[in-house]
Amino acid sequence: MAKLVYLSLFLFLSHACMAQFDRPLWESLQDQQQHRLRAKTQCRIQQLTARGPSHTYQSEAGLTEFWSTNNQEFECAGIEFLRHVINPRGLLVPYYINAPRLVYVLQGSGIQGTVIPGCAETYESESGSRSRSESEKGQGQGERRGDRHQKLRRFRQGDVLALQEGFTHWTYNDGDTPIVTVSIIDVGNQNNQLDLKFRQFFLAGNPQSVKIQSQEREGRSEEQEEHRGNVLSGFDQQILAESYNTEPELIRKLQGKEDKRGTIVRAEKLSLVLPEYGREEQERESRGNKNGLEETYCSLKIRQNIDNPARADVYNPRGGRITTVNSQSLPILSYLRLSAERGVLYKNAIRAPHYTSNAHTAVFVTRGSARIQVAGNSGNLVFDDEVREGQLLVIPQDFVVVQKAGEEGFEWVAFQTNENAMNTQLAGRLSAFRAIPYEVLMNSYGISRQEAKSLKYGREESTLLSAGTSRSPRFA
Repeated sequence: MAKLVYLSLFLFLSHACMAQFDRPLWESLQDQQQHRLRAKTQCRIQQLTARGPSHTYQSEAGLTEFWSTNNQEFECAGIEFLRHVINPRGLLVPYYINAPRLVYVLQGSGIQGTVIPGCAETYESESGSRSRSESEKGQGQGERRGDRHQKLRRFRQGDVLALQEGFTHWTYNDGDTPIVTVSIIDVGNQNNQLDLKFRQFFLAGNPQSVKIQSQEREGRSEEQEEHRGNVLSGFDQQILAESYNTEPELIRKLQGKEDKRGTIVRAEKLSLVLPEYGREEQERESRGNKNGLEETYCSLKIRQNIDNPARADVYNPRGGRITTVNSQSLPILSYLRLSAERGVLYKNAIRAPHYTSNAHTAVFVTRGSARIQVAGNSGNLVFDDEVREGQLLVIPQDFVVVQKAGEEGFEWVAFQTNENAMNTQLAGRLSAFRAIPYEVLMNSYGISRQEAKSLKYGREESTLLSAGTSRSPRFA
C-alpha cells in the first residue's frame, strides 16, 4: 500500500513538473531557433578572414570605427561590429539603434545613460552654483530646482553593457584616460523589424560633419556612408518650436545643421553626480511602498564585469581562464538574446577543439596572438592563420575551432548570438568522445581498444589545455 501511495505521488509530481516546465523549455528552445530566421542567408562559407576596421569616423572628442559587412561571414551571422574611442570629457551624444547591442569595455571608465520609456526620473542633480544646504532649503519651501533625470550607471574596464534597441543611450567620459569599447549589433535579431543593416538614430549632434577615413577599397554600403543629420534636423522649425513651446532659435541649435563637432563632443562643463557606493541600496531599502514596475523594469541591471580573474567560470593554472556572461548572470540578455565571454590563454596553451551549437561567435582579440583553425561541415579548413590584437574573426554556428596561443599569450572577448550559448568540446575531460562507448569509437575510426582509451582519456584537463608535447598515455 505504501509503495502504491509513493508511486501515485511520484506520478502526480512528475506530471505537474512536466506541465509546468517542459512546455516552456521546448517553447524557449523553439524561440531561440526562430529568432534568427530573419538573418538566414545562404551561409556558403568558403573562407573566413580576420579583419580590422574598414572605416573610421572622427569626431571632436573621439572616433568610431566600423567593420565592413561586405563579406559572407557577417551576412551569415547577421551581425555588425564597431569600436568607440571617447576621449576624457568626451560625450557620445544621445542616440538609439534598431537592434540589440552588447558592449565590452576594453579600457577606461565612465557614465552610461539609458532612457527607459515610461520610467520616472529617479535621480536629481544639483546645479554647480547651489550648495546642498541651499538645495534642502529650497525643497523645504516647495521650490522645484535642480535637474531630474533617469538612473545613471557607472562602468569600468572589463564590464559588459547590454543595450536594448529603441532605448536612448549616451556615454560620458569623466575620467583621465580614453574609453575604448567594442560592440556587436545583432541586426538578425527578431527585435529588428527593419532590414539587416545597423542604423543609428541620433537625437543630437551632426553625423554629416564627421571626417571619414577608409581602410579598404570596397568600404561600407552607400547608404551607410552617406550620413545625414540627427533625426530632428529635417523637421519644420516652426512645428518643432510649437511642439517644444520654445523659440525657433533654440530649435535651430537642436537640429544641429551648423554643428561641426560630430557625434562625440567635448563637454567640459558637464557635472554629473552619482550615489556613493552603498548609498543607493540603503535609500531603496528605506523608501518603502516599492513600485513593482520601478523595481524590475525601470531599475533593470545592464552591466556585468567579466574581467575579474576571481570570477572565472573555467580556470586552469597552466592553461588560462574563461569568464562568461549570459542570461543566468545578467537576465536582460534573455531579451536581447546575446551573451559574451572573456578569455585568457597562457603562452602556447590550447583551447580544446569545440563548436557552438546554437550561436554564431564574433571573436575580438584584445591582446597577444594565436593560431586559429576553423573547419566547416565538409572538413575543409575555412581559416588557418594567426590573429593579432585588434582583429575580429566571425565563426559560424557549428563550425569547429581550435586556438593555440602565441609566445605572448592570447586574450579575447567573444560575443555570441544566443543568451545561453552552448559549446561542445571535442577534446579534454569534457569531450564528446568521453560519452561514447569504446566499441562505437573502435568501429567508427577503425582503431583498437587501446587507441580508443587514448582518445577518450588522453587529456584530463577540460577546456583549456596546458602547453606541452603530444605523447601517448599508457593504460593498464
